[in-house]
Amino acid sequence: MEAVRDNPALSRFELEAEGVTSFIDYVREGATLALTHERVPDEVSGRGLGTALVKGTLELMRSRGEKVVPICPFVAAYMLKHKDTQDLLADPHYFDRHGH
Repeated sequence: MEAVRDNPALSRFELEAEGVTSFIDYVREGATLALTHERVPDEVSGRGLGTALVKGTLELMRSRGEKVVPICPFVAAYMLKHKDTQDLLADPHYFDRHGH
C-alpha cells in the first residue's frame, strides 16, 4: 500500500492499494479543508483501506499545518474515536455543535 497523496487537480486525497484508488474529496479554503466524501471501491471494501486513508490524510494535513472540517460521516467517526486527531479540527467544538 502506498502513502496517501494529495491530488489537488481533483481536490481529493488518494490511496492506491490492490490496483484501485480510494479517495476522500475535499473543499479547500486556505489552510482549512472540508473533507466531504470518502470512497473505497466495492472490490476492496472491508479491508481497512478506509481507515488507512483517513489516518494518512489526517497525518498529511497535520504535517502541512492544515485544519479539517469532517463533513464526511466516516471521517467524523474516525476523529471521534481517535481523540488525538481532534486538535486538527478547524472548530474545536465541531462535535458539540453537530450532535456527536
